[in-house]
Amino acid sequence: MEYVYAALILNETGEEINEDNLTSVLEAAGTDVEESRVKALVAALEDVDIDEAVEQAAAVPAAGGAAGGAAGGEGDEADEGGEAEEEAEAEEEEDDEDDDAGGEGLGQLFG
Repeated sequence: MEYVYAALILNETGEEINEDNLTSVLEAAGTDVEESRVKALVAALEDVDIDEAVEQAAAVPAAGGAAGGAAGGEGDEADEGGEAEEEAEAEEEEDDEDDDAGGEGLGQLFG
C-alpha cells in the first residue's frame, strides 16, 4: 500500500511519477524498496489520470458502510450479515487477483 501512497504524494505535489521519484519517496519513508514493484506500479499508472480515479473512487459509497447504516440497531444478526458480506467481497477480490496473474494490473503489486 505504501507504493500507492507514494504515487499519490507525487501526484499531489505535481511531481512526475517515475521510478526515481517513487523510490526516493519510499526510501524517505523508511520503506525497503522492491525495484520490481516500483517498475510495475509506474507501468500500471502510465495511462491513468490519478485525480479522476480518486474522484471516481470517492463517489462510490463503500458497501460495508451502506450495510452498516441500513442495519442500524438490528443487533448481532446485523453484524453477522455485514461480516458475511465482507467475506464475500474478500473472495471476489482474491478471484480478481487470480485473474491478474498474467502480470497485468495493480493486483501483482500486492501479491
